[in-house]
Amino acid sequence: MAEFDYLVIDPAGKERTGKVKAETVEDARAKLDARKLFIVRIEPGVVEKAARRAAFSLRAPRLSAKELTLFTRQLSTLIQVSPLEESLRTIGRQSEQEHVRAIVSKVHSGVLEGRRLADALGAEPRSFPALYRAMISAGESSGSLPTIMERLSDLMERQAVIRSKVLTAIAYPSVLAAFAVCVVAALMIFVVPKVVEQFDTVGQDLPLLTRMVMGISAFLAGYWWLLAILIAVGAFAFWRALKVEAFRYRFDATLLRLPLLGRLIRDLHAARMARTLSTMVASRLPLMEGLSLTTQTVHNRVLRQASEEIVEAIRGGGSLSAALRRAGVFPPLLVYLAASGESAGRLDTMLERAADYLEREFDSFTSAALAMLEPVIIILMGGIVAVIILSILLPILQLQSLTGA
Repeated sequence: MAEFDYLVIDPAGKERTGKVKAETVEDARAKLDARKLFIVRIEPGVVEKAARRAAFSLRAPRLSAKELTLFTRQLSTLIQVSPLEESLRTIGRQSEQEHVRAIVSKVHSGVLEGRRLADALGAEPRSFPALYRAMISAGESSGSLPTIMERLSDLMERQAVIRSKVLTAIAYPSVLAAFAVCVVAALMIFVVPKVVEQFDTVGQDLPLLTRMVMGISAFLAGYWWLLAILIAVGAFAFWRALKVEAFRYRFDATLLRLPLLGRLIRDLHAARMARTLSTMVASRLPLMEGLSLTTQTVHNRVLRQASEEIVEAIRGGGSLSAALRRAGVFPPLLVYLAASGESAGRLDTMLERAADYLEREFDSFTSAALAMLEPVIIILMGGIVAVIILSILLPILQLQSLTGA
């Protein structure tokens, strides 16, 4: 049975909006006519329209990380002053994105049917992860949903900040490097051939550097399409190889062994885990459940296996700090603060401090790395351009010396 939005005028002459469930739009009109309402507009509801759009798309719509963070903050704020059902309806109405309205409306309908919020969110598992729903379920069970929502929104906003910093750290040098490659490629393909062809009639042996640059330029100008195909095939083969667990595990292990990148990946994972566990412990969510759900979100296979081993160690009666120490892939500071928090009964506080420290370390590291990477890329690009220019100037200087002689 579909749901239709309507705008009508009641017998008193006032406009009214709402929803009506019916098999077809004609049935919906008949129901409204039976209530003596004058229909101004009636159309499929946002859930129905989103469902129709999803039928023609490869994947169903979902909330992005940014949209989920905004939804969490809005809901956290509204449930402080209004009932849950009204808060969800308000969020759905004020959203500008149609797929967001559809998802929120579906959750709202579930709550109206009497389901718990966590169960209603479970109808959209791609938008609301298992860990997210588990924390909300813990808040509903303990009667502290507003407090849990506040902590959850803080957690997601912190993760959004870190995610933004990671993207910034990756995007800037990537764009700069891509621009440098494009400039050098343009020089080698379009500029160098036009210049060096002037030396073909000289009859003198060209310098080695000039011959090397000419050879590379001729290859790029004549076989750039072959190079592009090879790069595309190599990228596709690498992507397919990452689907094989054994290769993916070795690749992730190699990343962790890299001098700077490995430390960055470990610290980011440790900070995220510490922040998430701190929020869950403060929310009275069982540590085992939280660790199990957090493990599913880890992309690096080595770190995921270490997290799974931590879960098994704690299930066997061990402590969190001891399990972190045996894993051998987490920063010593996290292990020390976790042990201090367990002994003092303040695990959530100490984990939060560990996350703060690791995030500050990440900020300092990325700031220093970006400050060093920019001049390195510029110097490298300048060196390549200088080699190209020198390869052009050397024959000219050779000709001048011969003429002078």
